[in-house]
Amino acid sequence: MSSIAEVTNANFETEVLQSGIPVMVDFSATWCGPCQALHPIIESLAPEYDGKVKIVSVDIDQNREIAAQYQIMAVPTLIFFRDGTPVDKFTGLLGKNELKKKLEALVEA
Repeated sequence: MSSIAEVTNANFETEVLQSGIPVMVDFSATWCGPCQALHPIIESLAPEYDGKVKIVSVDIDQNREIAAQYQIMAVPTLIFFRDGTPVDKFTGLLGKNELKKKLEALVEA
């Protein structure tokens, strides 16, 4: 079972913007090879950050409103939110160590 929640146009505000803990949003698409490569890396780190960072995924094809709102021009794109505000953004494939550093920075700030 995936520990990464799927977020949609309908619940983005509740799940991400109103979250009581920092959130990492993985903007991706089913047809995106790098997205598929990033998914297992995110899955492997998710248990370590359970309760510290909410990790969610947005399918840009099914949720075009959110993708447009955050100007997602390429996938995968990760946006890191704290208190409903984007504080970091990365587009492209991240290695496990690099992603862990970004998650640590999100938790520590």
